Amino acid sequence: MSETLLASRTAGTDAFVPAVSGARQFWRRLRAQRAALAAAAVVALLVLVALAAPLLTAIEGQDPTTYHPSLVDSARGGVPVGPLGGISGEHWLGVEPQTGRDLFARLTYGARVSLGVALAATVVQVVIGVTLGVAAALGKRWVDQLLSRFTDIIVAMPLMIMSLALLAIVPSSFPRPVLVALVVGLIGWGNIARIVRAQTLTLKELDHVSAARLSGWGTWSIARRELLPGIAAPVITYAALLVPTNITVEAALSFLGVGVKPPTPSWGQMLTAADVWYQAAPQYLLLPAGALFVTVLALTVLGDGIRTALDPRAASRLRIGTGRKRESKAAEGPGRESKAARGGAA
Repeated sequence: MSETLLASRTAGTDAFVPAVSGARQFWRRLRAQRAALAAAAVVALLVLVALAAPLLTAIEGQDPTTYHPSLVDSARGGVPVGPLGGISGEHWLGVEPQTGRDLFARLTYGARVSLGVALAATVVQVVIGVTLGVAAALGKRWVDQLLSRFTDIIVAMPLMIMSLALLAIVPSSFPRPVLVALVVGLIGWGNIARIVRAQTLTLKELDHVSAARLSGWGTWSIARRELLPGIAAPVITYAALLVPTNITVEAALSFLGVGVKPPTPSWGQMLTAADVWYQAAPQYLLLPAGALFVTVLALTVLGDGIRTALDPRAASRLRIGTGRKRESKAAEGPGRESKAARGGAA
């Protein structure tokens, strides 16, 4: 009942043929976007580095928490000894000012925290948003009104201020990465709930959903078998764009001192400690800032590529204008040639 049919117009007749597998079409469209493929490779490399952090630091022979006071100059306020912030064969990216902790180890372990918190928060947002969005669209009028007004309240809440307030009152004994993921996820699901509700209201009026209802299917059976596959594309697209946003939020919270606490490393926390060392030890600031920039940029480009692959009718926001001009010229080419031919014949 819910199989997708593709309408193709050939030789002046309408013939309905089974569509090519949706997953196969998605991968073909995604592979056609070089920027998205490059971004996917960068994201895969970052995830691999985060997962292999213990192995990589073991190869280097360091860990993220051990102090090396002999590698910093206490007479100069704790500036790393040696060129480029103490880079050597034992410390591949140098050491942290004042403490001498290995920067490569803290950067790789920080990737685990930053990416893990962002992904966990995104999962919480998607689960809550999809559940309440579908429930609002399929429920009775009073249920829809109640859930919609509650969603409006959540959307109106300033994420950073509410996160600061909640993180400040929770006991420090609670695992901080888990707490940050829960707080960001519980406050940031409003927009995805709105998207899911609007999409579900549209889908439930389609013929195959009406046929399922007339066949005696229950509400949640219809939602599971007919509606959820239809809202998968916008949910996946929005989730892909939520991950870089959540990485930025986690970094901002850690930078403000209410996120991940020392000695657990995170990129935002490293930026907090590096704000006074940008002249004496610039690599201490540039490394986590560069990691954040590359990660957010790669995830944003990948999210845009996923959006375009799932909805080929939507033009990519990252397309360059000259490419569009070339396409328009190519489309106008045959018309121009025919006009020139008619003019010569005349």
